[in-house]
Amino acid sequence: MGEVADRKPFKAWSWSVEQCLKEYKVKLDKGVSTYDVEKRREIYGWNELKKHEGKPLWRLFLEQFDDMLVKILLVAAFISFVLAYLQRNETEESGLESYMEPFVIVSILILNAVVGVWQEGNAEKALEALKNMQCDSCKVIRDGYVVPDLPSCELVPGDIVDLRAGDKVPADMRVAVLKTSTLRVEQSSLTGEAMPVMKGTDPIFLDDCELQAKENMVFAGTTIANGSCVCIVVSIGMCTEMGKIQSQIDEASHEENETPLQKKLDEFGNRLTTAIGIVCLMVWIINYKYFLTWELSNGWPSNFRFSFDKCTYYFKIAIALAVAAIPEGLPAVITTCLALGTRKMAQKNAIVRKLPSVETLGCTTVICSDKTGTLTTNQMSVTEFFTLGAKTTDSRIFWVEGTTYDPQDGRIVDWNCNNMDASLLAVAQICAVCNDAGVYCDGLLYRATGLPTEAALKVLVEKMGVPDIKVKNSIRCSKILSNYLIDHKTAKLLFISACCEWWIKRLKRVATLEFDRVRKSMSVLVRKPDGCNRLLVKGAVESLLERSSYVLLPVGSIIPMDEQCRQQLQLRLLDMSSKGLRCLGLAYKDDLEELSDYYTEGHAAHKKLLDHSCYSLIESSLVFVGVIGIQDPPREEVRKAIEDCRGAGIKVMVITGDNKSTAEAICKEIGLFSEGEDLRGASFTSKEFMALPSSQQLDILSKPGGRVFSRSEPRHKQDIVRMLKGMGEIVAMTGDGVNDAPALKLADIGIAMGLTGTEVAKEASDMVLADDNFSTIVSAVAEGRSIYNNMKAFIRYMISSNIGEVISIFVAAAMGLPECMIPVQLLWVNLVTDGPPATALGFNPPDVGIMQKPPRKSSDALIDSWVLFRYMVGFGLVIGSYVGVATVGVFVLWYTQASFIGIDLANDGHTLVTLSQLQRWGECPSWPEFTASPFTVGSGLRRHTIAFSDPCEYFSPSGKIKATTLSLSVLVAIELFNSLNALSEDNSLMSMPPWRNPWLLGAMSASLVLHCLILYVPFLANVFGVVPLGLNEWLLVLAFSAPVVLIDEALKFVGRRRRKRLRQAKVKLA
Repeated sequence: MGEVADRKPFKAWSWSVEQCLKEYKVKLDKGVSTYDVEKRREIYGWNELKKHEGKPLWRLFLEQFDDMLVKILLVAAFISFVLAYLQRNETEESGLESYMEPFVIVSILILNAVVGVWQEGNAEKALEALKNMQCDSCKVIRDGYVVPDLPSCELVPGDIVDLRAGDKVPADMRVAVLKTSTLRVEQSSLTGEAMPVMKGTDPIFLDDCELQAKENMVFAGTTIANGSCVCIVVSIGMCTEMGKIQSQIDEASHEENETPLQKKLDEFGNRLTTAIGIVCLMVWIINYKYFLTWELSNGWPSNFRFSFDKCTYYFKIAIALAVAAIPEGLPAVITTCLALGTRKMAQKNAIVRKLPSVETLGCTTVICSDKTGTLTTNQMSVTEFFTLGAKTTDSRIFWVEGTTYDPQDGRIVDWNCNNMDASLLAVAQICAVCNDAGVYCDGLLYRATGLPTEAALKVLVEKMGVPDIKVKNSIRCSKILSNYLIDHKTAKLLFISACCEWWIKRLKRVATLEFDRVRKSMSVLVRKPDGCNRLLVKGAVESLLERSSYVLLPVGSIIPMDEQCRQQLQLRLLDMSSKGLRCLGLAYKDDLEELSDYYTEGHAAHKKLLDHSCYSLIESSLVFVGVIGIQDPPREEVRKAIEDCRGAGIKVMVITGDNKSTAEAICKEIGLFSEGEDLRGASFTSKEFMALPSSQQLDILSKPGGRVFSRSEPRHKQDIVRMLKGMGEIVAMTGDGVNDAPALKLADIGIAMGLTGTEVAKEASDMVLADDNFSTIVSAVAEGRSIYNNMKAFIRYMISSNIGEVISIFVAAAMGLPECMIPVQLLWVNLVTDGPPATALGFNPPDVGIMQKPPRKSSDALIDSWVLFRYMVGFGLVIGSYVGVATVGVFVLWYTQASFIGIDLANDGHTLVTLSQLQRWGECPSWPEFTASPFTVGSGLRRHTIAFSDPCEYFSPSGKIKATTLSLSVLVAIELFNSLNALSEDNSLMSMPPWRNPWLLGAMSASLVLHCLILYVPFLANVFGVVPLGLNEWLLVLAFSAPVVLIDEALKFVGRRRRKRLRQAKVKLA
């Protein structure tokens, strides 16, 4: 196989069939010999896509811990374990309660890793889906014999393969012989072309040839739409175009970068790590005097004394501070918020496969969209048609509504032809009978069998109706009744093509003149009700005009076609073609000479029908009827979605495999370009764009406005996405075909079509559109922006809470006070009490005008400097500082004051001490005559007394249990009030009242209930080291916690004034 990688495949499309046969030393009627098969397999290997070696499960699992926040949590778990171990040794506990903290943290990390492994496993399925597109067997000639079902994996270059309509192509092959007059291949999933492509045998004399231009090649994974042929295998396995796509998908999966959110969280984690390290070190250094003392002798320190117990105590305080600073609940809350976002998006038909993609959408700056099936319906539809008017120089134009194969989707505008005239009858006859396609209903979606253009003609006939009034009324009533039948689907099928069936029964087809590339038309010979034959013809308008001698007028008269009439028809054709319409001419012929009474193969003229060279003569002296304009129409809602993108500062680029003129016409129709706009510098074929210098390419991509790249191959799409990402853009890429999969994988967010998309595209994507609608992407972007704002809200909330905890521990340590709270209490606050409000902030309604703002820059900080100031700097006037001071303040107040603003604190009988004594509590054994009175806690059945055998136990965990409970309760209450502040970064609670988010009010209630559980349930109270509080204590808690709302309201007011001044300054500068 290594030899094959170095071996350059020859350019079979530019060689004649004889040269290709000579290259492989093979004959069409003999095929490859068994001996040569074995030799070639040694060189080329098997015809199968290489099995991708995925990462082992253990490695995927370990990689989930390569994240800064996760690393911080790992450190938190380790130090929590050390702390728990030391406490257990001190208290000689035998239970596992002390290890609850590290256990909870590790559980969160394991759950997070499992989710990550599951998501990465999904990413590998794209390659498996690609393998499923390979066919299982094919008809091959070997050793001069036909092998009807040779396994496709056994094919080797040089094999002669027979293909028929409906066959899936097993390898890349050169067409050698056409067994029918035409061969069409459905290769839209590979090249993005909306229509099946005509194939032939003539060489293409171009060395550098795009896939779409290789009209003598068929490619692995595509399907024969109609016709049959004999082909020579040129490339197999990984050397096929499908194999190259697998390599590109694999390459793109290795290039996958972190999402913007992951980058921001990593940055946040790095800052947090630094801050935690510095603060912990400061706490330890500030308290060095308690465990390290010395005497000065001649100005030099000597006689050092070190207390290991005191050193360990302050080390434990530093660890507790670290636990307080780390937002243990943040990963869980972020995951919950993203999961809620996926649920909201699913309701809007956007199914998210990877959680971080929810937020990535919110900062998307460029949407690279495929055309076919995304901006358009991928269902060919007649949009207009014309016939001649009362004179040969006049024309009647009819506009047709509807964008799908559903006959009831739209109507013919101003259609008053209940009694159709001769021209319209001829149009209906030709469209209904000169047609091999069909339309059927697959659930909610209408699909076509046969050629899409012919299916569009059948839908037009259904919209036109039939000339027989009784039959027309009968069909209309039957369609209405079908909506009320139990077997609705079967009833619907009966009436989808009712009008076409009526025409087919009236005009019995007796012969078909197949389409060929020379005359560019197809016709059918039909027997009319009067027993005469008529030839119905449709094809390329230019070709039919050359062979038409007459025109049909509405009154039924047939007039010779003069030069003026011909020019009029050509002008109308030019006008329709300029709109990107695929134009089909319609004609008929009654004067058929010897074919006028043809009805069976036994007729004397049958030999003439077998000779394809006679078809042009038969289709001569035609009566020209009119022209049908068909296109894959843009979706109705796309124009508004493009306008929304423009308003939101998002650039839209169309990258399609279709031809340049069609792509430009559709882009004008959807509003990406305006009518008459100069498209130089905005529209390129991918080959033209890739030939430009890289500096010019970047200049084109960076300019504002839309762009369209046509005739694009998979590698072109991938290259354009790679350039955009290199420029710092956040790229969303849409697509539905196999050819889109590499770019979907490489983009920041790949978006696949759910209805028409291939499994390969879906598995390579991050998000799937259930309705295949571009406007759904715009709705998802708005939701992504809202989710990011909500994420900032709960991160602000959690930062202020954690900073408050850090400051409370820091202040207590700096003042020499006993610990206000123990680590397990801090963990409970971080994980449980803070969790519900933080999650509920994810339900905040989106800001007004969220899609009128430009996307945020990828360099924007998750939390800006002003927010950091509000929550982290100073004492007294900012939230984090107030949380810390209030938490320590209530602790000090209980020990030192008998009452506070009329609230009696000493009625429980506890001993009051001075602030100085509280700061020197470690010297308690040396205090003469110090006693600590017993005091009561709880009420009713839970009322009990705490007494001390040693007065110094008053400052131990059992003695300070009520003071600790008050500190914990103040912390919880402040954080609940603070969640109201987080509803909006700048808007006052007057303009953004709490009931705008009822989930938050419910979450606050839930958190309060959870806090009361640990206070009033004896088992939990023992685990968390708390006691029940009475009414006076709750009033004290409320007095200390409520001011946080007023403080933040003042800060918001300052922030609004600050931004207003900045805006005014910018206006003055401008």
